[in-house]
Formats: sequence, C-alpha cells, structure tokens
Amino acid sequence: MSGGLAEAEALASATVLRETLPPEIAPFFGTSFVRSHFLYGEFVHRLVLQVVRASGIDTALTEPGSATEIADRARLDPAQAPVALDWMLRFLASRGTVDEVPGTVRQYRSRGMLPDLDPAAVREEQLRHEPTWAPAYALAETAAREYPAFLRAEVHGEDVLFSARRLRLWIDYFSNDNPLYAVNNRVGAIAVDEWLPRPAAAVLELGGGLGSGALALLERLHARGRLDVIADYRFTEFVAAFLRRGEQALRARYPALACLRFAPLDMNRPFAEQGVASESVSVVYAVNTLHVAHDLEMTLGEVFRALEPGGCLIASECVRPLPLQPIDAEFVFNLTATFRAPRLHPSHRPSGGFLTPEQWRGAMEAAGFVDVRLLPDLERLRDLVPDFTVAAIGANRPA
Repeated sequence: MSGGLAEAEALASATVLRETLPPEIAPFFGTSFVRSHFLYGEFVHRLVLQVVRASGIDTALTEPGSATEIADRARLDPAQAPVALDWMLRFLASRGTVDEVPGTVRQYRSRGMLPDLDPAAVREEQLRHEPTWAPAYALAETAAREYPAFLRAEVHGEDVLFSARRLRLWIDYFSNDNPLYAVNNRVGAIAVDEWLPRPAAAVLELGGGLGSGALALLERLHARGRLDVIADYRFTEFVAAFLRRGEQALRARYPALACLRFAPLDMNRPFAEQGVASESVSVVYAVNTLHVAHDLEMTLGEVFRALEPGGCLIASECVRPLPLQPIDAEFVFNLTATFRAPRLHPSHRPSGGFLTPEQWRGAMEAAGFVDVRLLPDLERLRDLVPDFTVAAIGANRPA
C-alpha cells in the first residue's frame, strides 16, 4: 500500500475514529497517524515476504501444511520456529498473499510465486510523510535481518533484540517522540488521570522501561495542575539498564518531585518479597507490560494483593481486537520467549502475545477484580475500525 491508496484509506478510518473516539483521545489518531499505521503494516508485510524467501518457507508453501509441517519442510527448528511462523502465515493470509486451507487444523499454501516487494520504497515514503516513525522501521528491519537465523535456532531472539548494542534502538523506540509507541503512553495517562481512586494516591508502575510512560503521565497531571494527587510514585523495572535510564529521564524532567522512587521488580515473583507490601498502593500502572507476564494469573494475583481495597489496576496495552488476529508489532516481539511462550490458560490466555478485550476481562475477573472497562471501548470500535489496537484496561479491587 502506498500513495493515494494509503491516503484515501487513512482519511476514511481517521474520520470514523474522530467521530467515535472520546474527544480527549481522538487527536492522537488523526489522518497522519492512521496513514503511517497503514504504511508500517505494508512495510512489515514486505519484510515478512523477505524472511519467507530467505528461510525457504516459500518453497515449503507450495503444498498445504500447518506451521509445524511447513517448518519441518523448510528445515527450521521445531522448538523455536513454529509460533513465529504460524504468526507469519496468519499475517500473510490476512493480506491475501497466501491462502488458508479450510479444515480442523489451520493449514496454508501459496498461490504460486510470492510477490517480491521492496520494503525500502515504503520506508522512504514514510520518511517523506512523517519521519518520527523511523525508530519503528529500524527495529523491524533489525528483526528481519536476523529472522532466518532465529528460525533455524542459530541465534536466540533475546540476543537479537536485547544485546547491549541494541540499547539505542530501544531508547528511540520506547520514546514519546515515536508516535507508534507514544499513543499507548498518552492513552494510559488519560486513563490514570480519570480513574485515580482518590487524592494522595500511591502509584506502583510495573515494567516502566525507559520512563516514557511515567513521563507522559506526569506531564498530563502537571498540565492539568494535578501533580499533587500522587503522594508516592514507585517506578519499577526488571532490566537494570532500562531502570537506570528511566530514573535518569524522570529525575532530569522532575528534579524536585519528591514522590518519585525507583526500584527493580520482577512481576513474575511475589511482590511482597520485593518490598511491595499487601494493600499498600492505590494504583498499579503498567504500559505494554502485563501481556509478557509468564503466568498472568499469578501476576494479576500479586497486583490484587498489592492494591488497597478500592484500588485500581490500569494497564495500557496493545489489545488484539479478535482471537488470532495478527498485529504488526508481533513480528518483532515473537522473537522473544517471554512474548510467544507464556503459561497458557484455555479461556483467557490461549496463546502468547497480545490479549483480546474478552481475555483481559476474563483474566482480571478470575483474579478477583471488578468493574473491568476499556478506554476507548474497543469492543464497540472494532466493528468500525477492525485494526484499532490501543486501549487502557481498568479494573478495581473491591472496596
């Protein structure tokens, strides 16, 4: 997709979003953003086609097969490749590039020679249109170069994405200057502003990363003259390099804000043994974090225990509109075991990656939460804009 087609489709979708989204959120999803979203999807499409050819998957697709069968034909690693390959095949099928064969087991086959489309042409169009999206393109290109070796288990995805030499990629990507990522921070900040259960709140942020989510929240509260509603803000992050960078960014922006505290925290371990007492916080806040909990049931239970009665969990997430619907960002994050291979649950955690609204509601209610809601109402919006994926999910511990 490029040129006039991208512009026309972007204008149509942006018009629906402007008329449907809450007025405080709609400005983040104007025509320029939506056009960039379409361009990025096409860029990922072309990268996936490159990976498929470079890995011998195109030859293996000439006959119908499941992801496991196609991985075997292409001599890919049987442990590391199938989840990522299944996503690629679903993604290509959603774009009409390969066919999904009807049956009880998902099978795919090509229609002949796969198209040879140049990703660079889309990247150049994006840079002309809106160059601030460049970090998302750099990250996807980095993943694509390493994917064939990953599918053959010659490298681990964590080494591809999180080695020291990749830190600059994440600094640029997890930034409020990167519109693709910033929308989750902005929507999350609005949700916290609206859903704070009481003044003088104690906030625990999980997986704060490089600090862009906390910065967006504090900037919103500051602009509205409401910074004093937070009595204690405990910023936590598991990755030491991210924690250091996050602290530096927040202290540089708010050097006199006495409520800020910083600590490591592993959401896959009991919170109490990491210094978070039961019923000690008013809000647990997380941006694009909870979907990579190894055992979501366990982590939500720890969040529930940490909240005071009436306290609120607010998770700003990339939300999957419908089960198995492929999302562009999964191309990159399927490289990591934490993303693609969590502990599963038959109803609310049936696969790795992002969750649907129904799955979030089921997981939170199973943990004891009540009043689960989404901002915006994605269950309504997905009928109008099927690929809208940004939402904050809120839920309360009963008072």
